[in-house]
Amino acid sequence: MNRVSFTLEFLFRASPTILYKFITTPSCLIRWFCDEVDITGEQFTFVWSGAAEVAEMVDDIEDERVRFRWEDAPEDEYLEFRFGRSPVTGETILEITDYCDEDEVDDQKQLWDSQVKVLRQETGG
Repeated sequence: MNRVSFTLEFLFRASPTILYKFITTPSCLIRWFCDEVDITGEQFTFVWSGAAEVAEMVDDIEDERVRFRWEDAPEDEYLEFRFGRSPVTGETILEITDYCDEDEVDDQKQLWDSQVKVLRQETGG
């Protein structure tokens, strides 16, 4: 099965600083992304329903971009959160890039939609 990347964009009233905090701190990550998280240096161990997945933070530019690479993923695959501003509305644009099998793109997009809905509630918009 071919692996493919996809990118989703979401608008937020919350600032890039707030979104950055929700993507990089354990107390905020457990509010929308995972059940538990342990951070040691650049290594994040995320836990969902008792199953742990390890990712390394390979790029971190505060209020601009955070990129993780999953421990067992191919070298060229990553999970990236990128923050920008809409020049028209001033809203924050959260762009998420992820990878999955070709036949799982729709399911992954639905999963991200539901996760981001919780993130939006937690950040106040």
